[in-house]
Amino acid sequence: MKSSTSLRLLPLAMAVALAACSGPATPPAADAPGATTASATDTPADGALPAGWTRLDGGALPSLVGQAAVLPAKVRSDDGAEVEVDDTSRIIVGGDDVIAVIDALGLGKQVFAAPKNTTTASGRAAPHQFLFNRTTGVEGVLSLQGSLFLGNSLRRHTELAQKLRAVGEPAVVVDDLQPAPDKVRKIAAALGLADAGQTLATQVQQQLDEAAAIGTASGRKPRVIHVSATGAGGAPTVAGTDSASAKLIALAGGLNIGTEAGVANYSALSNEGVVAAAPEVILVTEHDLALFGGADGLWKAYPTLKQTPAGQANRVWVMPDVQLKYASVGSGVGALALAKALAALPKA
Repeated sequence: MKSSTSLRLLPLAMAVALAACSGPATPPAADAPGATTASATDTPADGALPAGWTRLDGGALPSLVGQAAVLPAKVRSDDGAEVEVDDTSRIIVGGDDVIAVIDALGLGKQVFAAPKNTTTASGRAAPHQFLFNRTTGVEGVLSLQGSLFLGNSLRRHTELAQKLRAVGEPAVVVDDLQPAPDKVRKIAAALGLADAGQTLATQVQQQLDEAAAIGTASGRKPRVIHVSATGAGGAPTVAGTDSASAKLIALAGGLNIGTEAGVANYSALSNEGVVAAAPEVILVTEHDLALFGGADGLWKAYPTLKQTPAGQANRVWVMPDVQLKYASVGSGVGALALAKALAALPKA
């Protein structure tokens, strides 16, 4: 006879197109410490959440502003190249994880070009928004006339960085798959602020360690599904094994559904797989919730979520993108908020 785990994993591996439907939510479970839960009088307008949903925000991110940059800075890019950076006044940035560190160092106004799908204020305020992917051409980046390219993915930005360096433009890649403290250190070093980066990285690591201790002490692993409006060719997805949120969920004491299902990055999961996963908590970021079109859009994209324990309890937690969706300077506060909330869940 197959175990219950085996039976659950079989449909979890199915990735298919998602059907649409909608319906009323059930009342919420008890509030989690450090979280804000919408009351029955709240209306889902102007950023308010539906009744019973929880805004899970760890608060202020570590920051260290007013430091004097030491330039030129000689750093090693994660693609193996030695790079000298002598001007950070017009930074072309490959991802929001990089922007978060730039902001934490008080250099947000130096973000010159950011991805079109940026969720950060500094990215949206940048003079240019640009599509950064595997097919981004060197001519387009050169036309922006930035002073430094800071990429965040070996998969997407290595070839671009190599071509930029070939024509004399400084380009550094800090890969997104590494731990948050390492990324903070490397990004800060590329900006001539290595000492400040070390200080920030130490704070982030301390927060991550504290979150891990809370998760371990709780003695159980609540089942968590992180849903996203992007990925898989534009279809709704769940966070998989190598995503930043999967690692954060595990560290905070949860069991990530996408990891258990064996999906990579952000991948689609079938309606049957969602039910079989039986998540106790639904996680979504603020930006993804907006992309879904609010609660109605979320339930429409994942109709069977309402049949799960999380859906029946109306246990939907909404987190800032910088604290969940990518490893960066916000990972520590996000992990702490999530660990405390998971530890406060009713015992099964």
